[in-house]
Amino acid sequence: MSTVQDFIRETVTENPVVLFMKGSAQAPQCGFSGRAIQILKAVGVTRLATVNVLEDEEVRQAIKDYSNWPTIPQLYIAGEFVGGSDIMTEMYESGELATVLKEAGALETE
Repeated sequence: MSTVQDFIRETVTENPVVLFMKGSAQAPQCGFSGRAIQILKAVGVTRLATVNVLEDEEVRQAIKDYSNWPTIPQLYIAGEFVGGSDIMTEMYESGELATVLKEAGALETE
């Protein structure tokens, strides 16, 4: 039987960009998740998978254990944990986020 950790591992490895968040991309349920979505849209992410942790308490706790990071949202790019909305903001402002996303093949091509 598949575990929650298996679900998380499969989700982050099978999708180039995954955001574990509160709510959905269309209707974020917290300010930090909303900001994370805004940043990803601003950078031009085209291939984004989101997981609403509010729909499953088990996933909500397991993702914190998986990344060893205490807060939501959590961004994964190419299977690697990147960080929360504060780290995303810093990376966006420095241009690093766009570079990492481009390398993962998750941005609109010019």
